Amino acid sequence: MILRRATAADAPPCARIVSDWIKATDWMPDEPSRAKLEQLMRDGFPTREAWLAEQNGDVLGYLSMGAASTHIFGLYVKRPRQGVGRILLNRAKEGRDRLKLRSHSPNHAAHRFYRREGFVTIATELSGDDGVTEIEMEWKR
Repeated sequence: MILRRATAADAPPCARIVSDWIKATDWMPDEPSRAKLEQLMRDGFPTREAWLAEQNGDVLGYLSMGAASTHIFGLYVKRPRQGVGRILLNRAKEGRDRLKLRSHSPNHAAHRFYRREGFVTIATELSGDDGVTEIEMEWKR
């Protein structure tokens, strides 16, 4: 597996990962569309610190965060529980003493993962842009 910076050209496979997760998650609204996700990523990856994990040309997951911040905007993997999320998160931790993120409140599997990685919940019942409540989590070195 290799880890590299994501580019605008990586938007289609990354959007597919998110779109497939949305479709497989019963509590998640069916928005945005894959085309909208691709456009958001195509526009966002060049301006953010975005990392991609791939193996033999297959995109396994990505992490996107503010270029000069400690906020993770997205961490999605194609197949959970394969270690890809941990590898991406460890890359984000490099050179930082703190990270923050928001996660959908019903996403208990993600919360367990983040807790194992040292994150703690610092806020609950936050309004999410997609209408699903969120929690905020933080990691400190």
